[in-house]
Amino acid sequence: MKDPYQILGVARGASHDEIKKAYRKLAKELHPDRHPGNAKIGERFKEVSAAYHIVGDETLRARFDRGEIDAGGAERAPGGAGRAYAHAGGNARGPQGFQGFAAGEAEDLFAELFGNFRRGASRAGAGAGGGARGGDQHFSLKITFLEAAQGATRRLSLPSGKTLDVKIPAGVEEGQQIRLKAQGEPGMGSGAAGDALIEVQIEPHAFFVRKGQDIHLELPVTVPEAVQGARITVPTIDGMVALTVPKNSNSGSVLRLKGKGIHAARSGAGDQYVKLKVVLPETPDPALERFIASWKPAVPYNVRARFTLD
Repeated sequence: MKDPYQILGVARGASHDEIKKAYRKLAKELHPDRHPGNAKIGERFKEVSAAYHIVGDETLRARFDRGEIDAGGAERAPGGAGRAYAHAGGNARGPQGFQGFAAGEAEDLFAELFGNFRRGASRAGAGAGGGARGGDQHFSLKITFLEAAQGATRRLSLPSGKTLDVKIPAGVEEGQQIRLKAQGEPGMGSGAAGDALIEVQIEPHAFFVRKGQDIHLELPVTVPEAVQGARITVPTIDGMVALTVPKNSNSGSVLRLKGKGIHAARSGAGDQYVKLKVVLPETPDPALERFIASWKPAVPYNVRARFTLD
């Protein structure tokens, strides 16, 4: 089989977007619906689809570039067996093409060399009826922080005008892919359609920060709330909940809301951590200033005692 990069007309160092653009252009030009009964163009369409199956998939492309698989997706056997097929021109019709072997030995060698190729070709969509699997299509979908945390269903519009309802699982992470089976490029003949691969992009939240399965929140509290303690309401991804601020809380104190983090189906719910930040009034308060000026701590304390160079 020809080099998939040459088939698509792109350089080996081409980006994924460049490869996808080249494939879409060729697939549109060569699609069998536009050339009914033209076997030559049909074969060319299958060739292009098979090439994109290799270099349009990041994992398969990396393996091909490292020489682990050949252009048809077949595993390269140890000792260069994959290259032996290329030297045979890909046209071997049976074990008689190997000289110097008894019939049984030739059959065993033929099965060893080409068994993986046939399995790889099947994965690439080359069916017994001459069909070719359609290429995968890659999309990105931007969702909100809360949609990622709670799960949602979003509608995605494809370039063809078709729409897909994408179910976003609760706890999905930035860059994670959602695969929709048979929603990619149509196959050729009896070949199956490719898949739609949707990469999730999550918009940052105004005050929630995700760390693993936990949610972190920095929450302002007033001076009276910090000194005297208070019962306040706190936002979580599930809504507002009550939280007790202990007496004499400092900025930096962290309180935990158990089970109020990300709800992932496999790992369960994380926690929410609330970091307190004591905030003075935005407008200067003369009464507070007079109080502080006259205030004499019952127990003197030095908050910077450890900040010395001795």
